[in-house]
Amino acid sequence: MDLPSTGSSVSGRRRVALERLGEFAATLPGTAEEFPWGVRVAKVNGKIFVFLGSAGENKDVISVKLPISSDAALARSCGRPTGYGLGKSHWVTIGLDDLDCPPLDLLCDWIEESYRAVAPGKLVADLDQDRHRIFGVRKPKGELAGSPKTTSTASGARQKSDRADRQANLPT
Repeated sequence: MDLPSTGSSVSGRRRVALERLGEFAATLPGTAEEFPWGVRVAKVNGKIFVFLGSAGENKDVISVKLPISSDAALARSCGRPTGYGLGKSHWVTIGLDDLDCPPLDLLCDWIEESYRAVAPGKLVADLDQDRHRIFGVRKPKGELAGSPKTTSTASGARQKSDRADRQANLPT
């Protein structure tokens, strides 16, 4: 799924993309939409997992928590660490107006990764069960888009260790 392109301005296409991403986030179990600081966000269990826009700026961006994919997102010219110190916790802001902006499918994968990073285990299990029911395929436990993932938010050290293990096993 690419950014919409037919018969609309660049700004209009980005707005449509932002709407579609918000619609996708709303399909995840237990999601609620709120507008703190005048910014549209999606929350699960009272925790934000995606910012859809930016406060005080007229920019079309999303901000997501990417404990697995942050390096890949930051390698793109459209990605930058999220402000207010959130970047230290793997939050990444993606500019939808950048030429290097990924397709909607990848942005949806990143929204799902962010959801999995903050959602309670029961809701993540519900999501996995829904995916299995719909697609008939069950991803290995804790795996998203081909990357290992732990479900505990207190597992940062384990995630870093897993990343180091994966990098050590890469051919040189």
